[in-house]
Amino acid sequence: MNRITVFCGSSFGTDNDFEFQAKALGKKLALKNIELVYGGANVGLMGAVADGALEKSGKVIGVLPNFLKSKEIAHNGLTELILVDTMLERKTKMNDLCDGVIALPGGFGTLDELFEMLTWGQLGLHKKPIGILNTNGFYNDLITFLDKMVEKGLLKEVNRKMVLVSENIDELLIKMENYQAPMSGKWITKETI
Repeated sequence: MNRITVFCGSSFGTDNDFEFQAKALGKKLALKNIELVYGGANVGLMGAVADGALEKSGKVIGVLPNFLKSKEIAHNGLTELILVDTMLERKTKMNDLCDGVIALPGGFGTLDELFEMLTWGQLGLHKKPIGILNTNGFYNDLITFLDKMVEKGLLKEVNRKMVLVSENIDELLIKMENYQAPMSGKWITKETI
């Protein structure tokens, strides 16, 4: 993988490990010569992951909607800042630029971005690995819910396995490097339940 898009919160959250892991991920990507693509902001976990990569001389590409730049949250130290008009354009550009995706802790925006990438992968629009860095079990309840979707016949197990999860950065990157996209369609019929 040459470039990884990271989705994460524009806030720090209440757990100091969130910021520590975000910065550590940025550093690790830079040390592995993997370029970082992210939302372009200098605040919260977004700023931390960018700062981590930049501290280790990594290449960092931010993708920011114009309306957020006007709120003065754009990171000024990036390798490149790409401005777009809408949030959908932002997700599309971030997908176009990367070879894989990692979600860190975040709120509605992070979940929106994560599930958009999962949906596009499920529909065969890309074959990129999608990882969750599950810092201190932040995503445990979501992972349980994904399992419930499988149990209730609304998500195929093969598509559930698209979500690569680890609390360890190195382990997550290995899972992503070894990822094989599912070959079957997403649709579940009564005959396949």
